[in-house]
Amino acid sequence: MGYYKNIYKSWKNDHLKFWGKQAKAIAWGKKPKKILDDSNSPFYKWFPDGTLNTCYNAIDRHVLSGRGEQDAIIYDSPVTNTKKRITYSQLQYQVSQFAGALTKLGVIKGDRVIIYMPMIPEALVAMLACARIGAVHSVVFGGFASNELAVRIDDCKPKVIVSASCGHEPNRIIEYKPLLDKAIQIAKHQVKKCIIFQRGSLYAQLNSSQDLDWSEFIKDAFLAKPIEVDANDPLYILYTSGTTGKPKGVVRDNGGHAVSLKWSMNNIYDVQPGDVYWAASDIGWVVGHSYIVYAPLFHGCTTILFEGKPIGTPNAGTFWRIISEYKVKVLFTAPTALRAVKRDDPKGDFIKNFDITSLKSLFLAGERADPDTVLWLENKLKVPIIDHWWQTETGWPIAANPLGIEALPIKTGSPTLAMPGYDVQILSEEGIEVPRGTLGAISIKLPLPPGSLPTLWSADDRYIESYLSKFKNYYETGDAGYQDEDDYLYIMSRTDDVINVAGHRLSTGAMEETLSNHIDVAECAVVGVYDNLKGEVPLGLICLNNGCNKTHEVVCKEVVDLVRNEIGPVAAFKSVAVVSSLPKTRSGKILRATIRKIANKVDWEMPATVDNPLVFEEIKKALKPLGY
Repeated sequence: MGYYKNIYKSWKNDHLKFWGKQAKAIAWGKKPKKILDDSNSPFYKWFPDGTLNTCYNAIDRHVLSGRGEQDAIIYDSPVTNTKKRITYSQLQYQVSQFAGALTKLGVIKGDRVIIYMPMIPEALVAMLACARIGAVHSVVFGGFASNELAVRIDDCKPKVIVSASCGHEPNRIIEYKPLLDKAIQIAKHQVKKCIIFQRGSLYAQLNSSQDLDWSEFIKDAFLAKPIEVDANDPLYILYTSGTTGKPKGVVRDNGGHAVSLKWSMNNIYDVQPGDVYWAASDIGWVVGHSYIVYAPLFHGCTTILFEGKPIGTPNAGTFWRIISEYKVKVLFTAPTALRAVKRDDPKGDFIKNFDITSLKSLFLAGERADPDTVLWLENKLKVPIIDHWWQTETGWPIAANPLGIEALPIKTGSPTLAMPGYDVQILSEEGIEVPRGTLGAISIKLPLPPGSLPTLWSADDRYIESYLSKFKNYYETGDAGYQDEDDYLYIMSRTDDVINVAGHRLSTGAMEETLSNHIDVAECAVVGVYDNLKGEVPLGLICLNNGCNKTHEVVCKEVVDLVRNEIGPVAAFKSVAVVSSLPKTRSGKILRATIRKIANKVDWEMPATVDNPLVFEEIKKALKPLGY
């Protein structure tokens, strides 16, 4: 562990010197002389006197250094039967052209542009074009509900919205234009124009006073040159759900973002310029921003843009087919995606059909990687399976196994160690560091590193209230967990998922880990529900693997016994129901808070991000025999 320890120590001893050195890997217009401005804490500014252009760092510098003919983007869309390769030179032309068209329309530095698009190359072109001219993009997941889109329109007040005629799901086409029109109608803020990319599968009816056809829009556009912006100027706004129901607009700056993401590609993911890197996520989420678009392009890699699902497009072998076809070196995806693959193909038969020897590591994030799935992947893929942990707010990994520095021993269930930039501490409710092995609130000592959110969009007070108010001089992650004697971090649950059973603080994550170890359990969720005797008791939902021959009653009894044996009677785990699927966001996170509300019979609203609304009816039905 020597190399990692030395680098982490060098950061901790002199974080200004450390980040000043990493900043040299970025092409600056004006190189920063000052590394950190802490004069207005907690609103810290990294590289405050530096100027740069994010798009130049992602595209132009690689063309100028001779990588113009290398693939920048490989687009693979099994839902439309489309494959396309775009070189860095081609991407430079397309982005410059779209940026020129936006400029002609009156979009200038600091203006906001909402991008409401599916997983197509034009979405990346729009993002990078905004960065090129200093406009601030806000990507909203394509197909998001109209009222949710309207809330984002009113919050960031875009001059322009870029959209497409439709998105593709495995068995249906989602028309975007009616959703977009309704959002514009609901919103108070008036959008100047909408630019619509017409997909061959569905042409949208355009409104002549409001809408512009993408292909017409870019005709005769000049090729815009990159505009220098200040390091602390906003690059994008990405909305994440807030506890009040009002989304929080996480702001990302230009300078710290470029420095931290560039550093992470080599040091964490162990990829080099020219390598093929694939983050199987969506551009509507932070993983898509950081590791489909910006980080791979900053580093001169080839990035995969995948429009499909891990199963059903056409089968559970899709991931392995893409790795084989494009010689992917690193795959980054959510555990939920691979649980779906494992559930459909428990023996891993599809893996045998493809040559995946190019794959050197698989990174997991988004929610806890249950040990059962990790062990299954290790057994089938024979490569390191790296659980790592971060958030929309941080923009890049808080804790990881830094393969580019040193492959550290893997401890199943842990995302390994804190990365340079993050002083992670486990705090009690009173804000005091707890002993090793003790569950507490995972917190990060300020200042947060480059690339982390400097604030929320037009909401400095809410930024402090949401993240900085609980513990003085600490960022509260909202996650609960512990560190072991080797400083390995264990993320057990969100802090509101630590339940109090008759005075005992217990992690629902630990219970889920136990459930997932059962041979017949494909996926599970545990939530705390109200109990008039014990205060709270755990309730489990499980999905079974294909081919399970036992009755639901038998499996439920077995998993109850498993929790009783491994965690103890203190957990009071007695209630469990079998369902065909769990409610999730489109990014794969299980909607535990909604499950909890249903079980507690309190009012709840259909979450805007839910992947399959029908699943809630099945849950209500399954919980009835249990008395919920």
